[in-house]
Amino acid sequence: MITAILASQNKKKIKEIRDILLKYDMDVITRDDAGLPKDDIEETGTTFEENSLLKADAIMDMIKADQSLSEKYGNSPVIADDSGLMVDALGGAPGVHSARYAGEDCNFDANNEKLLSELSGVPDDKRTAHFVTVITMIYPDGEKIVARGECRGHITAEKRGEGGFGYDPVFIPEGYDKTFAQLGTDFKNTISHRARALEELEKILDK
Repeated sequence: MITAILASQNKKKIKEIRDILLKYDMDVITRDDAGLPKDDIEETGTTFEENSLLKADAIMDMIKADQSLSEKYGNSPVIADDSGLMVDALGGAPGVHSARYAGEDCNFDANNEKLLSELSGVPDDKRTAHFVTVITMIYPDGEKIVARGECRGHITAEKRGEGGFGYDPVFIPEGYDKTFAQLGTDFKNTISHRARALEELEKILDK
């Protein structure tokens, strides 16, 4: 069984990706599990594709730069992802800056408050938006797989619901009348951008 290294500590992501890759004789571990350096990876890309590739490349470079890691994981693929919210009325913002929309040290509430403020006065039919997740999987020989998932919807005028995280309290997915925060994490995970990116990854691997 080949070990794949995931550039994330999110337990939900790890489980979802592991469940898929086990079918292809791969096991998934985190960069910490692999003993990689804890260096921050600077996300300087202008797209989700660029940032997910930057993270995957950085992990691969760490492995190649260390002889012991290279001996142990030299045949391992690396997986990274990048996600965010794109609001049409804001020209696609916050986009790749979704996590730090209100500043480098901001929290979820600050990001939501800024977003709602930026959309103040914008009518409901102009508040369309979509979440995006891009998953990049690279192999030591340079082969690359990129899977993108999107979930369309619109932004509310105020926060609704206590569940979820990030922009969940202000995003209503298309076809529903409740925010992600109101729909609950388990249900959200069946229709979310990440779920759709994982579905796309599985389709590509099947080919």
